[in-house]
Amino acid sequence: MSELKGIEYLRKKLNIKRIRVLKRYKFYEMKNKTLDFGISTPPDLRCFNSVIGWCAKAVDSLADRLMFREFRDDNFKLNEIFRMNNPDVFFDSAVLSSLISSCCFVYISEDENGYPRLQVIDGANATGIIDPITGLLIEGYAVLKRDDYENALLEAYFIPGKTIYYRKGENDVEVRNHNVAYPLLVAIINRPDAMRPFGHSRISRACMSLVGSAVRTIKRSEIAAEFYSYPQKYITGLSEDVEIMDKWKATMSSLITLTKDDEGDKPVMGQFSQQSMTPHTEQLKMFASLFAGETGLTLEDLGFTTSNPASNEAIKAAHENLRLTARKAQRTFSSGFLNVGYLACCLRDDFKYERSALYLTSAAWEPIFEPDSSTLSSIGDGIIKLNQAVPGYIGKDNLRDLTGIKGSEEVSNIEVEIIKGGEDE
Repeated sequence: MSELKGIEYLRKKLNIKRIRVLKRYKFYEMKNKTLDFGISTPPDLRCFNSVIGWCAKAVDSLADRLMFREFRDDNFKLNEIFRMNNPDVFFDSAVLSSLISSCCFVYISEDENGYPRLQVIDGANATGIIDPITGLLIEGYAVLKRDDYENALLEAYFIPGKTIYYRKGENDVEVRNHNVAYPLLVAIINRPDAMRPFGHSRISRACMSLVGSAVRTIKRSEIAAEFYSYPQKYITGLSEDVEIMDKWKATMSSLITLTKDDEGDKPVMGQFSQQSMTPHTEQLKMFASLFAGETGLTLEDLGFTTSNPASNEAIKAAHENLRLTARKAQRTFSSGFLNVGYLACCLRDDFKYERSALYLTSAAWEPIFEPDSSTLSSIGDGIIKLNQAVPGYIGKDNLRDLTGIKGSEEVSNIEVEIIKGGEDE
């Protein structure tokens, strides 16, 4: 095992990365501030800021399709650990946080009964040094509690065999030893590579730039809409001593009388050409097309209706890039969840299992696109033909992977005996 960096190094590392993560959370929550060029915006409207939810749509459209089912060939009863830790919230929270901040962390501890307890920590409150081979951390650091001013109140330093807790204002530290060969902090990473082992965020720099351009377009269109609703008018040839009518009254009045002067001259009324909203609409659609290409979405996903409602197969074809992205995310998240289960299993059994002992265990996910009735019919025809060619090629497990529908369980022998006993009576 390599030499540990220490908690001070990890504190500085987290402070550097925290700014980037919080920036992406602001884009996801639509609280980001967009730079105003100050060219076409009146001074009184400089503080006005529009918002647009494309970044949230890009994250949610992928996160909502990633539904973890269970571990197969579960020889170490990992599914039991996750079922005891609110899996409906745990998996969704981990996937969503990883997509936003490129990675999240799962903090493993023991409850009052000594059973593993799992907690998701976002990338702005945890970091570590990762082993690029196993994907497990060599050492880790997390802020478990902050005050109202974002100052750390409770910190945890994770190293193999122990977890050390630091409380603000207290000189003594709390050390909890465990019989696990790795730190009890696991990274769940989205799209890692050799250059960036902690992955890439779904909200890329291109997404943030395009959202900023789209927000400025919306702001300019709203300003232009004021002039579009009430075009500017003018009057020439008025005498200097004429009484000027109130601007709002002149605009809203249904009848205005302007008489000739003593010399018989009459004023001339006119109207400036009315602004068109079309350039703003086309520019916004252009940015939507660029954003859709960046994230694998379609214009319909971003609110631009282009055609009639499509079939399930048409939706799949339009979201082919999104499907490939989801498949990639399933592979990387499967490794992270398996690491969580491995360490939790070691903590539960108080035994240092080898990581290779779980090589048979694999993660199963629900289908990315739920099939409709016509697709189910096509799948059924295909299964019949495949099983005729190779008997037993597709069974219950394969069928659920294709359809996402859980088959009805067979009646157990005990239930059969109960039924027979009732019939005998």
